[in-house]
Amino acid sequence: MLDLAIILPTLNERGNLAPLVARIEHALGPDGWEVLIVDDDSKDGTADEARDLALADRRVRVIQRIGRRGLASAAIEGFCATAAPFAAVMDADHQHDPALLPRMLAALKAGEAQICVASRFAEGASTADWDEPERERLSSFANAIARRITGVELTDPMSGYFMLPTATARALVPRLSGIGFKILLDLLATADSPMKVKEFPLNFSKRREGESKLDRAVLFDFLAGLYDKTLGRVIPTRFALFGTVGALGVVVHYAVLGALLAVAAAFWQAQLAAVITAMSFNFWLNNWLTYRDKRLKGWGEVLRGWAGFCLTCAIGAFANVAVATFLNEQGVFWALAALAGILIGSVWNYALSSRFVWGRF
Repeated sequence: MLDLAIILPTLNERGNLAPLVARIEHALGPDGWEVLIVDDDSKDGTADEARDLALADRRVRVIQRIGRRGLASAAIEGFCATAAPFAAVMDADHQHDPALLPRMLAALKAGEAQICVASRFAEGASTADWDEPERERLSSFANAIARRITGVELTDPMSGYFMLPTATARALVPRLSGIGFKILLDLLATADSPMKVKEFPLNFSKRREGESKLDRAVLFDFLAGLYDKTLGRVIPTRFALFGTVGALGVVVHYAVLGALLAVAAAFWQAQLAAVITAMSFNFWLNNWLTYRDKRLKGWGEVLRGWAGFCLTCAIGAFANVAVATFLNEQGVFWALAALAGILIGSVWNYALSSRFVWGRF
């Protein structure tokens, strides 16, 4: 009888899969579980390796996602794809110890908790092998904020290793943001009332092989998740992030424009240079942050994306320069004229770039 689905969101984890399945079998025994590998179209052939495992082991299943990325959304697809009454989410990099799975499952079945969390910071846990002190400090900071948002007293609400009844997860799915990496925070913050939680001390290990899927933009993901849970129903989160990047682009725009005007450049020339510079800056930052889950990678892909971004924004840029120049010639102060041009161009930039640059995902 199938009791538990272990959902493994993966990105370039080919060499980690077979050893992890063996560790899961050692922890849980020969039956009563399945491993659901949700792969974000890894370049190293992770999905193919998962299919090879599935051919030899009927307990292994694979979802290869084309054009969809992100740990949170991968976990959500896993919740919806399994018939198991309980589901665990864990990393495939061997930092999460499968030996905790039987104890977490027993606690849920006994009604001791609504959700079980493997904590890196609970009494008895260890992060001695975690060789990323910067991320450890970030996790501690984020945990303090997350406790306020969720109303749940946890030592590690940012943990990526947890288990809950699948029906509970699926009931929350329509209201989850699915943004970024912190699916546990999303679940806890979305629940109508604070969930009863039981923590299990985790000895957080080093990655077996490969590189972390996280980077310095993880803090931006965390802030985006908080925004989505507070104001996301009023202003769509993606648009708010795009607008935030745009606001930074305004600073760049004014800096370039002011510098060129200071050396006596013609206004239209200075405005055009400022538009191109700010547009390039916005593309880079949007690709790194706003569309992080759809990020363009590799020089070829990035250059094509930048060209597409410039092309789709060309009409907006033309309107920007034309409106700003016209207003300036009518006697409007240069800063106000430039702002009017920026506002006109921004609507076009967001609509078309979302569709034609990152929308292919």
